[in-house]
Amino acid sequence: MTAPFHVLFLCTGNSARSILAEAIMNREGKGRFIGHSAGSRPTGAPNPFALSLLQREGFDTSFARSKSWDEFAAPGAPKLDFVFTVCDSAAAEECPYWPGQPVSAHWGLPDPAAVEGSDAAKALAFAETYRALNRRIQAFAALPIATLDALTLKARLSEIGRTE
Repeated sequence: MTAPFHVLFLCTGNSARSILAEAIMNREGKGRFIGHSAGSRPTGAPNPFALSLLQREGFDTSFARSKSWDEFAAPGAPKLDFVFTVCDSAAAEECPYWPGQPVSAHWGLPDPAAVEGSDAAKALAFAETYRALNRRIQAFAALPIATLDALTLKARLSEIGRTE
């Protein structure tokens, strides 16, 4: 594998967690990593709370769209180096065949879009999800990928996925 590494974040709806992860990866990856996101059953639009949070954090959200994971299995799609599921339902689904056999791991987090109640409660759930993803992505981006064998890399990615 050589940089830049293409990283796909998967979730069922591709409206919240995976969108946040894509944005964070593109910032924290500093050109070494290129983040993408997709869903098995995309909702059709990013969650407004996700977009609002990203804008407050200084992200340009023009990239954000809810898209099918089929885009990344189609001819001409970027060659994926890593695939992370960020929701339990996407992890349980049978994924498409990813050319090149990317390294994968499950980084499941509760769905902030499922939180009910006040807008403040929803915004807090999105902020907690953002912080967790940011920590995990920073840890991932700091890995010495070129010096790790495949088994060690897979183990480290699984460890990162258990980080709260």
